[in-house]
Amino acid sequence: MNRRDFLRTAAVAPLVSFVPFNLAHAAARWDRILVLIELQGGNDGLNTVVPYADPKYAEYRPTIKIGRDRILQLDERLGLNPELAPMMKLWQSKQLAVVNGVGYPDPNLSHFRGIDIWHTGTDSNEAATVGWISEVFKHGEAPPVDFAADGIVVGRGSVGPLKAPDRRILVLENGGAAAMNEAKRMAAPAMGGGGNAALAHVLQTQQSFKMSSAAVLAKNVDKVDPGATFPAGDFGAQLAMAARLLGGGVQVPVIKATLGGFDTHATQLTDQSPLLNQLGAGIAAFSDAMKKHGLWDRVLVMTYSEFGRRPRENGSGGTDHGTAAPHFIAGGKVKGGIYGQQPSLTDLEDGQNLTHTTHFRSMYATAAQEWWGIPTPFIKEKPLGLIAT
Repeated sequence: MNRRDFLRTAAVAPLVSFVPFNLAHAAARWDRILVLIELQGGNDGLNTVVPYADPKYAEYRPTIKIGRDRILQLDERLGLNPELAPMMKLWQSKQLAVVNGVGYPDPNLSHFRGIDIWHTGTDSNEAATVGWISEVFKHGEAPPVDFAADGIVVGRGSVGPLKAPDRRILVLENGGAAAMNEAKRMAAPAMGGGGNAALAHVLQTQQSFKMSSAAVLAKNVDKVDPGATFPAGDFGAQLAMAARLLGGGVQVPVIKATLGGFDTHATQLTDQSPLLNQLGAGIAAFSDAMKKHGLWDRVLVMTYSEFGRRPRENGSGGTDHGTAAPHFIAGGKVKGGIYGQQPSLTDLEDGQNLTHTTHFRSMYATAAQEWWGIPTPFIKEKPLGLIAT
């Protein structure tokens, strides 16, 4: 088998990918689903959850601050960017948690290294190749073998926290529609290896993929009513596919979506606003869809990003790579409110960066220990205590 034939055979599933897994069974809360939303590029936290009462906020951001009269107040100190208005109903129903100052010691401000730290759950001076969720599955409990997959990525984002050589991961690109068509085509009978070991390996992987994708196809997910009207665009399509998967009865513990474009070095007011609008409208629509399907109590939505941005605006009407930032956790079992301390705007690291007050692994401990009920001794940080029993 020559290289060209091998690559042609290996590329028969361009829209849906698969990674095989070991056959471990779980005894955790696998009726619960974690929905991760990666805010790709490093979202600016101070214009997302605004410390409007702190005079330093307006001082540091003379041209890109959010006007106090437009801010959606959460308490006497903090408020949401007005573009996140659709999420206010979750806040008012106490199903939205705002986690302040999320970061880690000795932060790395490179996009690639920064997101790698978040995806692996490691310290900034450590290197790892396995995602933090796969570590939870490996050291704690693994999802049931009869689940459709260990995780599903909707859209073109990376597998990130699910990365591992022994996990079943389905990647559904383009909102999932094209991927469903490709999966149906893949359901044709498999070819033989013809005695060629390399080809046999590829075909074995394809067959494993078929077994997993068949569990999705059997639910006719592409025909399921998502249960809500999602915002136009790729991100809305990702969350609509997530709603179809869960509403259609596909069993999976993790779904990951991605919203990109947050690297706002310039014209931040112009660029960040529509992204936050998509985020707010998407999360609100997804919660509506899950409520319609009777699944909201079984879903935990969590945002993350590789880093925050600096408090002071730069000369281009934007913000440069920074450190700590707030993140959102929402769900029917979430005890809504503000968690963690807002970082000081007067005591900056090296005079330019926020000091983190909540370690990002506390969010991971919340998902693993509080949500799924899986012990994670390799995560030293404590859960946030925001899941209702």
